[in-house]
This record gives sequence, structure tokens and C-alpha cells, in this order.
Amino acid sequence: MRIKNNQMKEVLINKSYATLFALLFPFVVWAEVKPTPNIVFVLFDDMGYGQPPSYRADSLFKTPNIDRLARQGMRFTDAHSAAANCTPTRYGVLTGRYPCRIGQYGVLKTYSAPIIPKTRLTVASFLKGKGYHTACIGKWHLGMNWVDGKPGTENQLPIGARMTDGPNALGFDYFYGFTHARNIGSIIEQDRVVANVKGIENQPMMIKKALQYLEDRAREKKPFFLYFPACPPHSPIVPAADFVGKSRIDGKEGKYADWVYQGDHMLGQIMDALERTGQDKNTLLIATGDNGAARRPYPPLREAKSSIYEGGHREPFVARWPGKIKAGSVSHDVICLNDLFATCADLLGADLPANAAEDSVSILPALLGKADGPLREATINQAPAGLAIRQGPWKYIAFRSGTRELYNLKEDISETEDVFKTNTEVAARLEKIMQSYFDRGRSTPGPAQKKEFELPFGRKSEKKRNKKNKDASSNEK
Repeated sequence: MRIKNNQMKEVLINKSYATLFALLFPFVVWAEVKPTPNIVFVLFDDMGYGQPPSYRADSLFKTPNIDRLARQGMRFTDAHSAAANCTPTRYGVLTGRYPCRIGQYGVLKTYSAPIIPKTRLTVASFLKGKGYHTACIGKWHLGMNWVDGKPGTENQLPIGARMTDGPNALGFDYFYGFTHARNIGSIIEQDRVVANVKGIENQPMMIKKALQYLEDRAREKKPFFLYFPACPPHSPIVPAADFVGKSRIDGKEGKYADWVYQGDHMLGQIMDALERTGQDKNTLLIATGDNGAARRPYPPLREAKSSIYEGGHREPFVARWPGKIKAGSVSHDVICLNDLFATCADLLGADLPANAAEDSVSILPALLGKADGPLREATINQAPAGLAIRQGPWKYIAFRSGTRELYNLKEDISETEDVFKTNTEVAARLEKIMQSYFDRGRSTPGPAQKKEFELPFGRKSEKKRNKKNKDASSNEK
């Protein structure tokens, strides 16, 4: 009987301790049941900063869903792509690294080799390793190895043609898309071409597949990462029949505006699908662009796509996470699309390996309204003409030609007054920071990595870089 009483006392004591622990440390229990957020990253192709009305009040374009997302979440006013053209930016998004580290300034073609090695951790392979299902639906533009060599033409691949070392090799469980905008008709699923269609059919197929993916994921408990690189408003400008005339703009520009509208509509369909399936409250949804608009500058920003000036790489960037991101909020923090990688790690409370995402900084403090200072020490941007480094209001440009320029963006957002000659100390400081980033192989804290890039630009290094990237064009028309 004594034994039973002692056992009973031990049970009661243990229960008391458990109750006390739960009362005093509820966060421990919460940590075990805290939901892991889904992540959806929508990347528009060639969308200029001044196109959405939520960014430029007098815009002629209609982007009701980008504007809706801004009302429901946070709008960033100083977000930047790593590059002013397509391929390098996408390298930065997925790897969290500056593309100039590998000398990638131009854009790839249908048969260009992959520029991300299979040994390089990507945001997709990182999240997959953390239990996420991962999918890329849309434009890839980072190179593939074709088993059949060159089975077709640059503009069309035969059905059945197979490739390797594409999205599936870099962490994506599922891929449905196309190589690049100049080969929009050849549809690839996983590792082979499954259809050849008219350009006008491509985007309806992409969004249909994305919506089906969201419906399928709603039936699963596993969190997911959807990377949706859309084609609009990049050429070819092929709005579907349902969108012709929706912009209510006449002439050639009207067709382009319809294409912008179609891209925005796809974002709206994704938003609606998340809400319809009840996944919106546990999903971080981001929509942004990969570079400036092609041949369409939007003052006060200077120039457009492919330019090292602000019009080439400053992007609309909006994010929604109901209950976490304050609706209708605005952030003026300087951020980079490279920051997706570190932000995902921060969301999960996970550490990044020393040799991954070397140029990625978490923007989670800004998203949650908890940033108490600059998120980044400095930010590097690139264009075919050269590099720029931004710190605070100062922007220093190092052209490949050897020319150097300096602008104070706080006083001169249009970059009309070069103040390099009167602020040589500032320029020297910024070039020193830039050089240190390349010497250390990273721009974030952590162990130094392999140095892959040389400054200043020179003829020898330029020749070597061009030879390395012979498949890349110098500019995307």
C-alpha cells in the first residue's frame, strides 16, 4: 500500500511540474505547433517601377491586383533587383548571390548551359531540406543541358526532347514552364518538352497549372514554396483574347497595356486561389519584377531596363502575410531580390550554411514592422555597362569603361547631377566596401568564401569574362 501511495505522490508531483511548466513557458508548447508558412514568389518580367498605380499615381496602366496586394500588405519603395536584365536577376533570386560573382551580365539562350551548379544551394533546395514541397511554374532562363544536344531551333524544341540540370536538379520537386521568353511556345514538364503551342497560349497554361498546384497543396499538410516567374510584360506581347482591350488604351501601347493587365490578373487568380482554399492566412505572398521596363522609362527614375541607373533595377515589391504584415503599410528600407533566401531561413529560424546565400539579408524585420535600422550595409546592382553600390543616399557607379559617377539619391532621385568630383572621399569609401565584398566572397557576416571577381574593370578581365559567357548576349532586346 505504501508503494502505491508513493507512486501516486510521484504522479501528482509530475503532473504539478508539467502544469507549472506549461503555465510559465507557453512559448515552448507554441514552438512545437507553430505553423510553417507557405511561400509564393511571383516574379513579373520587365515590370517597371512606375507601372503600377500604387507606385505612380498618374500611371496609365491597370494593375488592380498589385494595388490590392499593396492595400492588404506592405509596399516597398526602395526594392532592387540584383541586375537590370533577366538571367542575372534570377540567379540572384534563387542563390542569394550577386550574379557579377560569376561574371553573368548577359542573358542566356535556349541551349545555354546552366549557370547554377548542382552543388550550389538554392532557396528551393534549402526549403526542400526543411520539409517544403517546391515548384517552379513559368520562365526558367538559367540554362539547361539538353541530352539530345541541340534537337530543335532556338525558338522551338521538339516534343520529347529531354534536358538535365534544370529546376529539378536545383531543389524543385516540380517544374512546368519554358526556357526563356524567345522560346515561349515549347512547354517543358519536369525534364522534357511536352507540347509546342502558340505564344498566346503560354500564360493561360502557366496560370492554370499554378492554380491546380495550389489546389493540390491545400489537400496536403506539407508547406510549399511556389516560384511563379511570369512572362508579362516582357515580349512577345501576346495578350489572350479575354484581355484584349481591357486596358482601354488605344494603339500599339494598348496591346502592351493589355499584356500588363493579363499579368496582373494572374496575380489576382493566385490571391483568390489562396483565399478560396484557406491557405492565404498562412502564406507569405510576394510580387515583384526582375528589372525595369524595356525601353519605357518612368520619371523621375532615370532610364529603363538594362541601365545601371535607377530605372533599370528599382522594382515594385509588395508582400502580404495576413496577421503578420500590417495591411496598407509602407517600407522605405533598401532591399534586394537576393534577400528572399535569407528571409526564408529567418522565417524558419534556421541557420544558413557558410557557403550559401552570401549576399542575402533577411527582410523579415521590415515585413513585421520591427526593423530598427538599415537592413543592409550596402547593396550592389549591375547592368551590362557596369556595377553600382548603394549605401544610404549615396550611389556609386563603376562603369566597365573606367568612368566613375556618384549620386545623392535623397537629393537627386533622377540621377541628373554627378557629384563624384566633389565627393571623392565618399566614392573611395564605397569602392572600398565593394572591393571588400568581392575579396571576401560575400557581403554578409560569416566566413570568407572564394574570390571570383576582380575590380576595377579591365580589358583582360573583360576578355576572360566574355569568353566564359560566350552563350550569353550582351543585352536582351
